[in-house]
Amino acid sequence: MKNQLNIRHFFLVLLSVFCISSNFAQKTKKSKVRLKAQYVKIMNGEIYFDIKASSKVKKKNVDVANIEIAVYNEFDDEKVKIGKTVTNMKGESRFVIKNRNSIKADSTNIYEISFSFKGNDTYKKAKKSISFKDASIEAKLITKDSINYITATLLDKSTGNPISDESLDVQVKRLFKPLKIGEEFNNTDENGTILVLIEEGIPGVDGNLTFEVVLNDNDDFGTVKAIVKAPIGVPIVDESTYDQRTMWSPRNKTPLFLLIFPNILIVGIWGLIIYLIANLFKITKS
Repeated sequence: MKNQLNIRHFFLVLLSVFCISSNFAQKTKKSKVRLKAQYVKIMNGEIYFDIKASSKVKKKNVDVANIEIAVYNEFDDEKVKIGKTVTNMKGESRFVIKNRNSIKADSTNIYEISFSFKGNDTYKKAKKSISFKDASIEAKLITKDSINYITATLLDKSTGNPISDESLDVQVKRLFKPLKIGEEFNNTDENGTILVLIEEGIPGVDGNLTFEVVLNDNDDFGTVKAIVKAPIGVPIVDESTYDQRTMWSPRNKTPLFLLIFPNILIVGIWGLIIYLIANLFKITKS
């Protein structure tokens, strides 16, 4: 009988320890972080990496905010830290390369950049690596027979050779979303060149248009963008009535008739009331 009781107590204790340990493990379980990175090069402008950190928590994708991500340049069996960045509330961050010479390519002219998160009390450590070659876009505006075109040439910077059969997007920069022009796919020819017709009648502030020629998220070269500014648009006519006296203007721009006539009516009514009261006093005194 005692042996049976001891066995039962032993199993109860073992079950309790198992439950406590499993609960503790669930509380201390860390979520896995997924890192995404994109290389972007703007000709005669910035070079940067757009980084995104996310995680799957309770079967929902959430943005991982306020985590520090270290950035490394790996080449020829070396690993050099080139900086660090912190994600914002959307789990996003932009790491800008201030000096292109601060990163180096390996013997095959390929740049390899790694992004590392060392982990914390909530999330596991994570790492992401991307590799790319250096490309350039030479873009300009040309005019043939009074018709405007955008021409652009895509080159491999390491060899100087043109890059053929790659699709370039040509678009007009807008406040919210760029306006695409040309064909759906503008593939470069054997000389790495495209020629895109610019339609007439595109509006722009003071007639100025900003064109973007973009190699978008390429597997070998990342994202490369060239910018061309040209005064060939239709000037936008400012139809704003903000500085005019209209019904929908601010209080300090109230139409004059709304200021004059209501005040005349108010003064007239109060004048009549005062006149009647004065006559009543005269009547009571007489």
